[in-house]
Amino acid sequence: MPTSVKIFDTTLRDGTQGEGISLSVEDKIKIARKLDELGVHYIEGGWPGSNSKDIEFFERTRTMTFKNAKITAFGSTRRKDSKACDDINLNRLVDSGVQVATIFGKSWDFHVTTAIQTTLEENLNMIYDSVQFLKSKGLEVIYDAEHFFDGYKNNAEYALQTISKAQDAGADWIVLCDTNGGSLPGEIAQIVGAVKAHVSTPVGIHAHNDCELAVANSLAAVQAGAGQVQGTINGYGERCGNANLSSVIPNLQLKLGYSVLSDEQLKSLTSVSRYISEIANMHMPINQPFVGNAAFAHKGGIHVSAILKDASTYEHIKPELVGNKQRVLVSELAGQSNVLVKAQELNLDFDRDPQKSKEIIEKIKEMEHQGYQFEGADATLELILREAFEGLEEIFTLESFKMLVEKTANHAVVSEAIVKVKVHGETIYTAAEGNGPVNALDNALRKALIQYYPDIKNIHLSDYKVRVLDEKDATAGKVRVLMETTDFSSTWNTLGVSSNIIEASWYALVDSLRYALLGRTRIEREDKDQLEQLGVVNH
Repeated sequence: MPTSVKIFDTTLRDGTQGEGISLSVEDKIKIARKLDELGVHYIEGGWPGSNSKDIEFFERTRTMTFKNAKITAFGSTRRKDSKACDDINLNRLVDSGVQVATIFGKSWDFHVTTAIQTTLEENLNMIYDSVQFLKSKGLEVIYDAEHFFDGYKNNAEYALQTISKAQDAGADWIVLCDTNGGSLPGEIAQIVGAVKAHVSTPVGIHAHNDCELAVANSLAAVQAGAGQVQGTINGYGERCGNANLSSVIPNLQLKLGYSVLSDEQLKSLTSVSRYISEIANMHMPINQPFVGNAAFAHKGGIHVSAILKDASTYEHIKPELVGNKQRVLVSELAGQSNVLVKAQELNLDFDRDPQKSKEIIEKIKEMEHQGYQFEGADATLELILREAFEGLEEIFTLESFKMLVEKTANHAVVSEAIVKVKVHGETIYTAAEGNGPVNALDNALRKALIQYYPDIKNIHLSDYKVRVLDEKDATAGKVRVLMETTDFSSTWNTLGVSSNIIEASWYALVDSLRYALLGRTRIEREDKDQLEQLGVVNH
């Protein structure tokens, strides 16, 4: 039974077969570097010669240095009725310059006779010849036994013959693939155990997630003796995806006690998972285990009261072990404990005024009843709490705004906003156009404020979402607008609610700018106070 497990990442190959994922060469290079930092043992870069991106990827990685990972090229066994030494795809694997080649072959007799339409004997020869050829070129060879579990269940004797041929030819690893993703953990464990009794070559597992069991199947395989797990970060892949390494790795290391990564590498798991989701331009589910934003988030007041006493009451591991963090959400389900934890995060002294904390809870619950949802808008919540307990400097006040939207027969829609605000006692009147009403309003407000707050030029709206709260009211229904804003070093979320989408957007927009500008004002004020305490006068 292995005490350590090797991680084979195929995000750059199998992961890109997922719907909506397309990576440039530069994207693949960035992800490969990040995976190497994480500490995975193998990075499968693609299929050499299949497309220009993969060709360039292997050309570039040939001159790169990787501290932890071996770059792996993917291909198939030779074509039927041919010679391995003449096979174009096998030679491309050799020419790619990698140290490790991963090839797949058929394990299911049904596939042999139906998909590649050859004899069972010829398929065995194809496996043997291909592995032997790559070994003769000095490569480490990982043999992926495609559809192995389906093949074993249909014809166990023949499935075992296929992997015996790979072993006889010198394969370094035999990886059993649940290609259709239809097997159950008990089946996986039983079959891996039978394979371990049949071959001496180290065994791996490659599971797909069609029954949402890829992680469970991977763990079952390891417990039955597999020493390598193949998968993708965040579970990307064709159909329902591959085994999610972001869950496989911490389960192996923290739950089952296998040696996979160093403790420091494991602490980077959350940042790596989120980084790759950004590069792939894929939304990362907030409830993804271990690395999701809500993986250690607590909303119910009773839960929060308990974690204040001991976090293990509602957390199965310390979030810091995987680089995540505990979050307390404030909502209509919240008790005083939730607000207390949030206040502690903001260094607000709630003990000074218990009555005010109760009033804040009631205000938050009433706002939630009106349609606000603060667990997705920490910046708006912080502004409410600081206003109640510290008071906030008035950045500006609105006097009025007007929206003009014009559409003519032969021209595109033009949106213009006219904003009248008071800043430091001075009335500012500005107008600006935009790609839509909200963009025009944003541009006009920034135009009014930038002369007083130059840093506003570094703040950008990065996401905008609208949710209809009561669908039965159709276009007259109340809406909730959620805005995400960034200054490229941090990101914050604000929201507004109204029966008028422009008004809701205005509330969210104002909070996004107030949060950024008040934060900077507070930092500058604290820096000034510190300088004065040190006897330094800033002129």
